[in-house]
Amino acid sequence: MGRVKARKTAKLLCLSVIIATFVVLNTYWKSAVIALPPPEDTPEEILRTKIIIEARSPVDGSFLTAAEYIELQAQLQLAPPPKLDSKIRDQVFLLRIRKTLLQLFPFLNI
Repeated sequence: MGRVKARKTAKLLCLSVIIATFVVLNTYWKSAVIALPPPEDTPEEILRTKIIIEARSPVDGSFLTAAEYIELQAQLQLAPPPKLDSKIRDQVFLLRIRKTLLQLFPFLNI
């Protein structure tokens, strides 16, 4: 009976050492991987020196050249886009709140 108990204790000790080693190595490997940026990521030093020559339209998001962007900005300064009616803005705001609530609480049937 003493041998069986000693054997079980040895197995438990061996299993504990293996699990502890696995946990320590697993956390070490993951922390080393998390610290490195992805290889396709452009370094910030290079991005800071890049001259931006293209832009996006604030109206529809299409790509524009620098000259087209300046021309569009001048047009928007002369005649800004019309504002929405306050009732419509309120309705859009309420719809956005409803959408957010449905994402958080899908069981609600608002």
